[in-house]
Amino acid sequence: MAGIEKVAVIGAGVMGAAIAAHVANSGTKVLLLDIVPEGAANRNALADGALARMQKADPAPFMGRKAARLMETGNLEDDLERLAEADWIIEAVIERLDIKQGLYRRIEGARKPGSIVSSNTSTIPLATLVGGLSESFAQDFLITHFFNPPRYMRLMELVTGAATRAEAAEVITDFADKRLGKTVIRAKDTPSFIGNRLGVYWLQKAVIEAAERGIPVEQADALIGKPFGIPKTGVFGLLDLVGLDLMPHVNASLAAALPQSDAFHTANRPLPIVQKMISEGYTGRKGKGGFYRLNREGGQKVKEAVDLSSGHYAKARKPRSDAMDEAGRSPRALMAHDSAEGRYAADVMGATLRYAAELAGEVADSIADIDEAMCLGYGWKDGPFALMDKIGPDWLAERLEAEGETVPPILDLARGRSFYRVEAGKLEQLGLDGAYHPVTRPEGVLLLSDIKCGAKPVLKNGSAAVWDIGDGVLCFEFTSKMNSMDDQIMALLAKTLKLVEAEYKALVIHNEGTNFSVGANLGLAFFAANIAAWDQIESLVSFGQKTFQDMRNAPFPVVGAPSGMALGGGCEVLLHCDAVQAHAESYIGLVEVGVGLIPGWGGCTEMLHRWQKFGRLPKGPMPAPSKVFEILSTATVAKSAAEAKELLFLRPEDGITMNRARLLADAKARALAMVEGYIPPEARDYTLPGPSGLVAMEMAVQQFRKVGKATPYDEIVSGALAEVLSGGDTDPIDTLTEADLLKLERDRFFTLVKRPGTLDRIETMLMTGKPLRN
Repeated sequence: MAGIEKVAVIGAGVMGAAIAAHVANSGTKVLLLDIVPEGAANRNALADGALARMQKADPAPFMGRKAARLMETGNLEDDLERLAEADWIIEAVIERLDIKQGLYRRIEGARKPGSIVSSNTSTIPLATLVGGLSESFAQDFLITHFFNPPRYMRLMELVTGAATRAEAAEVITDFADKRLGKTVIRAKDTPSFIGNRLGVYWLQKAVIEAAERGIPVEQADALIGKPFGIPKTGVFGLLDLVGLDLMPHVNASLAAALPQSDAFHTANRPLPIVQKMISEGYTGRKGKGGFYRLNREGGQKVKEAVDLSSGHYAKARKPRSDAMDEAGRSPRALMAHDSAEGRYAADVMGATLRYAAELAGEVADSIADIDEAMCLGYGWKDGPFALMDKIGPDWLAERLEAEGETVPPILDLARGRSFYRVEAGKLEQLGLDGAYHPVTRPEGVLLLSDIKCGAKPVLKNGSAAVWDIGDGVLCFEFTSKMNSMDDQIMALLAKTLKLVEAEYKALVIHNEGTNFSVGANLGLAFFAANIAAWDQIESLVSFGQKTFQDMRNAPFPVVGAPSGMALGGGCEVLLHCDAVQAHAESYIGLVEVGVGLIPGWGGCTEMLHRWQKFGRLPKGPMPAPSKVFEILSTATVAKSAAEAKELLFLRPEDGITMNRARLLADAKARALAMVEGYIPPEARDYTLPGPSGLVAMEMAVQQFRKVGKATPYDEIVSGALAEVLSGGDTDPIDTLTEADLLKLERDRFFTLVKRPGTLDRIETMLMTGKPLRN
């Protein structure tokens, strides 16, 4: 089966350009084409402009500088014949059938036989798109619906037609899965497919009900957010992010495509206030604001929310809700609460879950596919069917009957049961036939959540657990709040190292949380400092250093497998692994200076070693410390695994996995490949500049202070960091051991943790989540 070596994307708008950028992120050459603007001196102006914008955009569509160099630009007049170079041609132009079909006819005359063509549409059925076109084109055609932004959203819906070659679907599925990191869900050729069919209904229902019931937007977002495992943007915040002006077009498309019996029509009522906002440029974050806006008058940044009745803005209030307080974390208790808020939550989410049940079998073959689409496309923690299991299928069915509503067939089948169950250690899902069927994973996918279905942890305490993932490999999982590092994690890790040495082959450090680890538990550190429990802090830092040293020097391989943020102590874990297999979206950095500290678990020492060994720097004792000082003193965080390699938070030989669902399997394979003949790393020594280097680094900070880029306390913290990185009172001809540097790191850490300025920074971070510029 031929693979994909080059891709062409037609349409350099926001979506098309971002899809092209993500193809480049996979290491694949990509050609971006668009029309020639009338009278343009640069005939490639649209594609060139898109490339230039993306290289400056934040969040960045590209994962690194190398990716941007894989993109070429052109136009549909001069470069149409270059489509013959592409194995996959992606159309991402305006949602008009006449324009798309006209383009397809031009593509058909230029492409090579057997190349695959797909559309990114989410509104026009595939059968309509290929209507009247050649049979050969229809055989190679499918829909690949990416979610925006393509780099960060893990969902891709794949739609095939009656004529589509099975091999074409397999090739695209394999490439999108392994190279683009997508979870590919096979959707049926129905209006808006899976995610947007349900998601748009949910959004519209929530907005209409809030407006008609007089529920403030802040309150609505709080009610339809955390209690149901939905991101804190809620509904109105999400619409601001997507763009209010997009919704009327999406709604109109759905309304035209769906039969009058569909529940969408009951929620598709126009809101004059929204139409007025769009006409005045309040289209969301891309405009002057939307349901929320930032008022910058008087040099301030005040978050304001719109009143859905008057259209006036006022300072956004932090929602306070008796219903939410009394319901706790229970979505069912909130929906049952006898209050305006409870009834709002019940009507919005009850209708949404009922609609999801009605769509089972129509939009996808399984409830697991619908759940996955909402989790990955809209950020829900639980899909609608998993959420119904939490609420109770019987309770929902009885509520619908009490309101005179018809209970959808699959919800009726779930009475007295559940949508999901674990049988013989395997996860199963309820089908429309009333039987349970396995929830299957693509070959090569290993999930810790699946392992937990049929196993008990080998070791466990309040902050971590250890799982046997087969073939003599253990997986160490952080389970603390936000996976923050604490004494319990260190204690269990030390115990795990002894267990692996005695009974197993290798260790993988991995979890399936949103973030790998946000660093040390600052709350515990702040509490200990406030009661002057210095011995406790010293013990944790010393024990952490020893544990990480023992881990790196263990007689078996240890592989880190991060995804999301790996900051501070979380980064230091990875720095001491023998190898790292990182998810592409790993954001790694040593950020301790932001809370008035320096890395205390060997981070300084390890970064010095890496920049001395791998950094392409001039020879001598000063270049590596200067580079590490630059990175650590500015709390630089890599914004991708590729960028982490540039900063040497990851080594050149460390691996990157594009698909997060494949991360654990890849890390396990990496660990097993290292077992035979494994030799622990050699002891390290360092030649550092000493006092002269310290002065140079301090002068650099003083210059930042003069131009307002550093605060008075930054000088103090950076000074301590500079002492460690310069080697303290040493001479450039002397050799320092790793133990020497670790002691220096501990000493300067303790000096800082006792200072009021550091405690102020820690307290501010704990209270606000933002660094204090003192």
